[in-house]
Amino acid sequence: MRAFPLSFCLSFTKHKLSGSTWILPVVRNMSTDSHPGFLGKCVLAPMVRTGELPTRILALKYGADAVWGPEIVDKGIIGCRRVDNSIADCVDFVKATNGGKGEDRIIFRTHKTIEKNKLIFQIGTSSPELAVEGAKIVAKDVAGIDVNAGCPKHFSIHSGMGAALLQTPDKLVSILSSLVEEVGKPNNIPISVKIRILDTPEATLDLVRQLCTTGIVRVTVHCRTTPMRPREPVIRDTLSDIVNVCHAAGVKCYANGDVESRQHAEKLIEEYGVDGCMIARAAESNPSVFRSEGLLDWREVAEEYLKTAVSIGHYVSNTKFCLGHLIPGKNPLYNDVTRSKTLEQMCTALGIPCELPFSETEVKSDRTVSKATKKAQKTSETVKAAGGGGGARQKKKTKKLSERGVTSVTIAETNNEVPTPAVAMV
Repeated sequence: MRAFPLSFCLSFTKHKLSGSTWILPVVRNMSTDSHPGFLGKCVLAPMVRTGELPTRILALKYGADAVWGPEIVDKGIIGCRRVDNSIADCVDFVKATNGGKGEDRIIFRTHKTIEKNKLIFQIGTSSPELAVEGAKIVAKDVAGIDVNAGCPKHFSIHSGMGAALLQTPDKLVSILSSLVEEVGKPNNIPISVKIRILDTPEATLDLVRQLCTTGIVRVTVHCRTTPMRPREPVIRDTLSDIVNVCHAAGVKCYANGDVESRQHAEKLIEEYGVDGCMIARAAESNPSVFRSEGLLDWREVAEEYLKTAVSIGHYVSNTKFCLGHLIPGKNPLYNDVTRSKTLEQMCTALGIPCELPFSETEVKSDRTVSKATKKAQKTSETVKAAGGGGGARQKKKTKKLSERGVTSVTIAETNNEVPTPAVAMV
C-alpha cells in the first residue's frame, strides 16, 4: 500500500469500469501549494494517438496527478457540439464529416468524473482569435488550457503552430494573453504553455521572461531544441535558470523530456527545482510508471487498458494502436492483437471477458459516433430534461444528431453557456 505523508488528506472514490469497481485514492495536497499552476509532481504528457481517453484513465488510476489530452488544432475543435454520453459517463465534442452532411465524428472526449479537475486541454494554434474561439468550446469541461509551442512536426510548423511559435514570440505572447483574458479569467481556469529550449541559454531565458508577462500560470519545458529527435539526450543545463525566471514571475515550471518514472521525476525536482515533471514515452509503453511502488508487468497493464477501452466503447483502431505499444513486439500476443478487427477479438487474444455495455456491432472502428453513443445521447437525462430525445423524431433515420435534442450544443450559438451534464456511471 502506498504511504502518504501527513500533509495529505486521503479519501476514496469508487469508479465502475469494465464490470469491476476501482477504488481510487483522491489525494488533496494540504501542505503548501495551492498555486493554480501546480498540478502535482508527476503528470501525463500530451501525446498524439496514445494520449486518448483510455490511456489517461489508466494513468490516473496508476497515480498520475494530472493528464494532458492530445493536441487538437483550433480549427478542429471549432464548430464542435458538446454531447452528453451517459452510457460511458463522458462528454463528447463531435463534428459532422463531409462538410456537415456526414456522420458525426468524435474530436475530443473527456470522462466526467475520473478526469474532473485533472484534465488539461492542449490546443494547437497560430492565431489569437482562433485559439480563443476553440478554447471557449471546451473551457467548462477541462481544468486548464495549454498552448502547444513545442511540436517539431512538419504539419504544425508549416502552419505556424507548435515549435514555429518559438520563432514568433510576439505572436505567442498575443495568443497567451488573449487566452488569459478571454477564456481563463471568465471561466476561472488556468492558461499555460509548453515550449522547447532555443539554440542558446540567453535566447531561451529571454523567451520565458516574455511568456511570464502574459498571465499564464505554468511553463512546461521540453529540454530539447526543435531539430532534436527523441533518440538524442535531453539538455537540462539551463533548466534551473528557467525555473528561477518562472518563479520570480510567480509562474510554475514543469520539465519534460526523458522522464522515466515517478521516482525519476522526484529526483529531477530535487536537482533542478522544477515544480513537477511530465512523462511521455515511458508512459506510452507502460502507464504504471506513475506508481510510487514501481512498474507493473506489461500483461497486467495491457489487460487493464483493454478493459478500460471496452468499458467506454473506445474505437477499435486506436485501441489496437495503443495495445501495440504496451505488448512487447516479440510476444505472440502482439500479432494476435494487431490482426484483431474488433474489441471482442482483442479480448479473446488476451484471455479476458469482453464486457461491452452494448452490442459489439455498435462499436465503430474509427472516431465516428457509434450506435451505442447515439443511443446514450437519445436516452440521457439531460436530453429528457430539455424536452428532447423522444417521440417520432428519434425514429427518423435521416435526422442528424444536431436535430435530435439539445444535449448536442453548438457552443458559439449559446455564448458558451452549457448545461451541467447528468452523471450516470455504468
